[in-house]
Amino acid sequence: MTIRPEAEWTPPGVDVEQPSVARVYDALLGGVDNFAADRTVARAMKSAVPDVVDLVWCSRAFTGRVVDFLVREAGIRQFVDLGAGLPTIENTHEVAQFASPAARVLYVDLDPMVEPHARAILSGNAHATAITADARDVHAVLRHPEAARLIDLTQPVAVLAIGLLHLIPDREDPHALVRRYLAALPSGSYLAASNMLAGLNPKARALEAMLQMTMGTGHFRSHEAVTRYFDGLELVEPGVVHFPQWRPDDRLPGPLTPWEELLLGGVARKP
Repeated sequence: MTIRPEAEWTPPGVDVEQPSVARVYDALLGGVDNFAADRTVARAMKSAVPDVVDLVWCSRAFTGRVVDFLVREAGIRQFVDLGAGLPTIENTHEVAQFASPAARVLYVDLDPMVEPHARAILSGNAHATAITADARDVHAVLRHPEAARLIDLTQPVAVLAIGLLHLIPDREDPHALVRRYLAALPSGSYLAASNMLAGLNPKARALEAMLQMTMGTGHFRSHEAVTRYFDGLELVEPGVVHFPQWRPDDRLPGPLTPWEELLLGGVARKP
């Protein structure tokens, strides 16, 4: 039997006994920057929703299309990626800088493992960096020294809150959180946001219950609640839709699978 090694290096402050969203996603995608507790949750997720890995890749594909649109069509050159997770492939900076080498990207994650891993990948890239910060603390994120160095808050910025807001309970008011970010940004800035969709889909119920049981988080919301993230903003067509329906590459998306029905998001501009 082959014994899977733990992550080769554990930064200070990492609790290897407590699963992390970033490391669970890494485990789901076959990465090595995770620990036994993370793999236990990943196995539970696969048991509850066998095609959960497809869900993760669908989310990354949506993010890629959003970033490409924001650079090529909206003219955005600055990104704040909240709850960015561990680097995989087609990361935000890669998509943005492929479209425009001048694009700047600030990755934000609470997991202390994300920053050193991201910075290793970003070595030599003066237009992208990562910080360890709680995305719920807008001041700590936007006033961080690295944010001040990289992001010009007098110019339009895109805030990416994809795969984050379903982790924030109602009592912490995720809608108010996105409003605080947008209040700090100038006209012409954008919000890209998503949430797992609540409803009758049995996979949604199974996944939400499993996340709450294993990680103490997981808050799926109605279509109306997801749409309210964009109150006061100008929604980009096609509005708030399931991920595969948002400007698909082939323009002819097929019927949604049950797991694709769980993913709802959109993009909007601050007037």
